[in-house]
Amino acid sequence: MLLLIAFAFIAGIVTILSPCILPVLPFILSGSTSEDKARPWGVVLGFVASFTFFTLFLTTLVKLTGVSADVLRYASITILFLFGLSLIVPQVQLLLEKAFTMVAGKVPNTAASTGLFGGLLVGLSLGLLWTPCVGPILASVISLALTGSVTGGAVLITLSYALGTSIPMLVIMKGGQAILQRNQWLVRNTANIQKGFGVLMMITAFAIFNNYDRKFQSYILEAFPQYGVGLTSFEDSEVIKKELDSIGSESIDDMRGKSLDAVRDKSVKAPEIIPGGEWINSEPFTIKDQQGKVVLIDFWTYSCINCIRTLPYLKSWHEKYASKGLVILGVHAPEFEFEKNINNVRDAVKGFELKYPIVQDNNFETWKAYRNRYWPAKYLIDKNGMVRYTHFGEGKYDETEKMIQKLLSEAGSDISDLDINNPEYELFGRTPEIYLGFKRMQLLASPEKIVPNKFSEYSSPSSLVINKFALESQWKISEEYSEAEKGSSLYSRFSAKDVYLVMRSTNGEGSQVKVFLDGEEIGENGGIDVIDSMITVNEDRLYHIVELDKPGTHTLKLEYQDGNIESFAFTFG
Repeated sequence: MLLLIAFAFIAGIVTILSPCILPVLPFILSGSTSEDKARPWGVVLGFVASFTFFTLFLTTLVKLTGVSADVLRYASITILFLFGLSLIVPQVQLLLEKAFTMVAGKVPNTAASTGLFGGLLVGLSLGLLWTPCVGPILASVISLALTGSVTGGAVLITLSYALGTSIPMLVIMKGGQAILQRNQWLVRNTANIQKGFGVLMMITAFAIFNNYDRKFQSYILEAFPQYGVGLTSFEDSEVIKKELDSIGSESIDDMRGKSLDAVRDKSVKAPEIIPGGEWINSEPFTIKDQQGKVVLIDFWTYSCINCIRTLPYLKSWHEKYASKGLVILGVHAPEFEFEKNINNVRDAVKGFELKYPIVQDNNFETWKAYRNRYWPAKYLIDKNGMVRYTHFGEGKYDETEKMIQKLLSEAGSDISDLDINNPEYELFGRTPEIYLGFKRMQLLASPEKIVPNKFSEYSSPSSLVINKFALESQWKISEEYSEAEKGSSLYSRFSAKDVYLVMRSTNGEGSQVKVFLDGEEIGENGGIDVIDSMITVNEDRLYHIVELDKPGTHTLKLEYQDGNIESFAFTFG
């Protein structure tokens, strides 16, 4: 843990060199224009406290209070805008001073908006707004926060990262103050410099409000693709990966990421399946009930393409080893709201022809018991109920099956006549997963501002950048999905061999989408769900849209023939 805390601190320091610092840099630089030496300390103190708290507990806070994260975000933007305005309009500065004095009590009127308390408010706002270019260390902590699994170690790591980031911030502000105070020309023009930073702060606040900061970062990365590359590469070492696997995993921390050769004789007790979820293909049972057998627990969700690609292997192992004492249990932990519907899960299980037991884990109770953070994830449990092996993501099928055979042999089963012959396949997708709900939407190329939960007009740029998508005509963008009106279109510029899209129809009868590839009807390049260049959306599931002979870069267009279709996320293979 001490190693992770130290590396998180270093990662925080180098963050100042990354592209993600650019949108908040004007606010940091403005701290150097104040003559009050306490103001920079207020900014970093507020930033450290705010960033640490909201990174770890924002999801929990929203659930408990019902206050949208957007409300908190807009409040922070407003505070930063007012601080910028106060540097230009003296009357606004006086009003802020009076307001701060009422709250702070002991802060002198002459320093309220420029001193420690003013800096504190700026820092608190920055901590909520800023989205860092995180490496593996902070990313693992954030994944824990999303499921409410925050530990003391996660708090220390996040705090260390924030402290590391605050150091160059403080150096910039203190250095700027020193320069301003020593240069006579700058001293004479301090008022004008402050007004200039005030204008810059207001412009930046306006840009963040309209999500222009994300577009600016995208432009910078497209223009300078090597900018920031490798800053967190030191986090990719095997030592760090091993430490990361222990975060928040008290029950299985000794087994995360272990290879066959590294599995220790002394294992850890497998957590029980938390009761309450509905079961498919089986009556409810416990890990204790399976004493003497080998249990493979698979955390999955039915619209996840990575999970779907592992199902043929699970089906094969079930057929080969069920009679030998292997029990496969699929724990279905839903990524999207519609995946919580047990009827949808039953239909998916039937469609995938899964014969082994499935339990629904809508509240992530079993997920949390295993301190899991991945889709898909596999845990192998021996005859004594001990976790002996884990694997996260796709791949390593031969290695996993070897461990299945080893544990079955230990349980007294004869598997000498069963060979290991898992097929190999290539992953072609280069375009990352694209989410179409505003909660996780990052790659939208349409120039218009997102209007949440309301139909609005969007347009597609004349030239679409690779790995981006655009909406055209009338769309309603909700938290998890985008809904098109009849005649609206969606464009995506991708690099892959196969394209999939999670969709659902809200009219219960089925709706249609026409598919175009590079400006022409898709024809024979359509996926298995495309008939005569048309998809009929009549189930809540993942649809196979494009199937090419070889990977390449193409432009996909979806033309919605009907309304009532909710589109959730693209995945590429």
